[in-house]
Amino acid sequence: MKCVSYNIQFGFGQDARFDLERIIDAVRGADVICLQEVTRNSPMNEGRDLVADIRSLLPDYFAAYGPNFEAEIASHVKDGKAADVRLQFGNMILSKTPILLSRNLLLPRTRSYDKVNLQRGALEAMIDTPFGPVRFYSLHLDHRGADERAAQLRFLMERMLSYTLEGGAISGISEMGFPEPPTPEAYVLMGDFNMLEGSPEYHIVAGMPDHEFGTPLVARYAVDAALCEGGDKRPTCVNLEDPADTSMHKRIDYCFVHPLLASKVKSCRVDTEAVGSDHRPLWVELG
Repeated sequence: MKCVSYNIQFGFGQDARFDLERIIDAVRGADVICLQEVTRNSPMNEGRDLVADIRSLLPDYFAAYGPNFEAEIASHVKDGKAADVRLQFGNMILSKTPILLSRNLLLPRTRSYDKVNLQRGALEAMIDTPFGPVRFYSLHLDHRGADERAAQLRFLMERMLSYTLEGGAISGISEMGFPEPPTPEAYVLMGDFNMLEGSPEYHIVAGMPDHEFGTPLVARYAVDAALCEGGDKRPTCVNLEDPADTSMHKRIDYCFVHPLLASKVKSCRVDTEAVGSDHRPLWVELG
């Protein structure tokens, strides 16, 4: 199965032009699509409902959306009826097969005074795959500081590792006459991490390599798909101030998989031809 992650930057490409169609064309055909920076009512893209727009461009996909916050921008009363107009910003997951269960995990944050600090989140979607039920996460971490990202990743890893104990979004629904949802151990974590390989935040997810044996496969840590056979470690984010200066491009988008899925990673590649965002799509094939 093919999975792809793409931070779509509100729909604006490297040419500063809004074009959602080219973004969707870059991810079309994947079995699971994880998107970040998906907005509703944002003044940056003339108030477009990107969730509705994306679903209309991919009508045969099932979808879940997790807004990390809502901010009042233009709510009003018209003809005696209140109309809510609130900015939403979050992550989205689309799947060719039904999403069995989903929830939005809001990540820790610290109040800022000089720079914008948005509430970040990880959208979790359990999907039935050829390998059985698997949890997929579309993640977007803080862009301002390593300490914030580290706190967010510690929180997220605790939730991911405790999934079978906590029961995910809902449990005990047999009381209501429904079958209990599965609690799979396996997961795929994709998104915009805003971190560099080898950073302290990176090791919170992937663990510290041993000087002799490297990084072992253990339940506590995930495996960077780009380090598997056939992996691609090219930059995933373009420096828009000087796109020609490739030294400023960075690999900050990742796919981490549960150790049980590491042997199933057949390829991991960065789509360097896509120009629909300042990020590039990251494709991972499991088989």
